[in-house]
Amino acid sequence: MKVHEALLVSGDLKNNALQEVFSKRFRTLLTGDPDGVPPWLGAVAASDEPGLYLPDQAPWVVHADLATLVGGIRALLMQALHPGSLTGVREHSRYKNDPLGRLSGTIRWLTVTTFASTASVGKEADRVNHMHAHVKGKYTTSSGSKVDYTAADPHLLRWVHIAFMESFLRCHQQYSPRPIPGGADAYIRLWSKSVIPLGLDEVPMSESEMRADLERYRPELCVTDETRDVIRWIKNPPLPATSLPAYTFLFKAALASMPRDYQQMIGLGEPSLRLIRPVTVNLLKFIRLAIGPESPIEEAAIERLHRAGLMKDGKLLARSEDAESGS
Repeated sequence: MKVHEALLVSGDLKNNALQEVFSKRFRTLLTGDPDGVPPWLGAVAASDEPGLYLPDQAPWVVHADLATLVGGIRALLMQALHPGSLTGVREHSRYKNDPLGRLSGTIRWLTVTTFASTASVGKEADRVNHMHAHVKGKYTTSSGSKVDYTAADPHLLRWVHIAFMESFLRCHQQYSPRPIPGGADAYIRLWSKSVIPLGLDEVPMSESEMRADLERYRPELCVTDETRDVIRWIKNPPLPATSLPAYTFLFKAALASMPRDYQQMIGLGEPSLRLIRPVTVNLLKFIRLAIGPESPIEEAAIERLHRAGLMKDGKLLARSEDAESGS
């Protein structure tokens, strides 16, 4: 082997070693597992059956992208603006005592629902429904009245679904170079399947319906001292010091992607999306470079689709209707 070839090989090995280190730390942060192995990997790999989505469909593409790092923060901010979902988080969530545990629980539901078999999705929905059964109480509405609530209340569950879905969609549109198969309408329509096992079957099925729903919920949103307390925590969570600089910027990116009136409600400034976008895109590219291109979750899901007879040699045997419709 020539000297320059040996140096290139040595450099690749060093890069791979660094990627393994960064990848383990990154996945440990998101999953809570000290080895960086997602505890729900087995649920994704299990069975020889298909799931709700295929690799060429919008939910798979959106949720496999690192723009979800921004979308997740944005979704928390959106949900905090509704006093019902806010009270549920404050009174029944371990977000302050075990923030990474709550984060990993949310990631688990998103990951299993997107990439696992329908049987695993059903089991995950049962887990979430069991937790929701214990989340109940009273909250003060934006008009000052006291009302009863439960986490399974279709009205509140619909708001959480819309806030979640709209956040991941907008952040992908703003910060990811990957087109969405079938566009926004396909993502919204297909992701509606995710909440059926949670007991919610009336949700927006298009971007126009989603926007109309957001307008209907707008009078219910408000900011109180309790809201500000939760938002302060979202802005400054107890993360490892090495993660805080990147998180601080991703928080700004999440805020920049929100509508102006939502930014004004939150009261933390109105960062320019035009200035934030290129930096965020490059930051996400850097994170991907640092952790490497491998995705254990996607790899496990694709192996399962091979066993299910839907893929061969890494390719889908038939493209989905949404993929055929373009982006």
